Amino acid sequence: MFGTPRTPDVPEYSVGEVATALAKDAQAYALIDVREPEEWNAGHIAGATLIPLGQLGARAQEIPTDRPVVLVCRSGRRSAFATDALRRAGYDQTFNMTGGMLAWEAAGLPVSR
Repeated sequence: MFGTPRTPDVPEYSVGEVATALAKDAQAYALIDVREPEEWNAGHIAGATLIPLGQLGARAQEIPTDRPVVLVCRSGRRSAFATDALRRAGYDQTFNMTGGMLAWEAAGLPVSR
């Protein structure tokens, strides 16, 4: 009954869908990485913007509204919570990247350091 909070049910894209769209158009999505700076420094998707989850509310004005936004974290859990929070705040074009950076790297996709 009082276990781990359930990850919100939010719209998601797979790493393959994100990578394919970005390969066709680097501006297809705004990528927001909600991990902590030390995680970001260990590797991130080129072109992503770092906004740690704890700063998301205070920095919401930095989130573009002119194109879909894909949120990324290590495994997809924090970014799912971020996606849910942003959608409830009126950011209707926000999506979670399923599996996060773990799935991105497992797929052999490029990582910037």
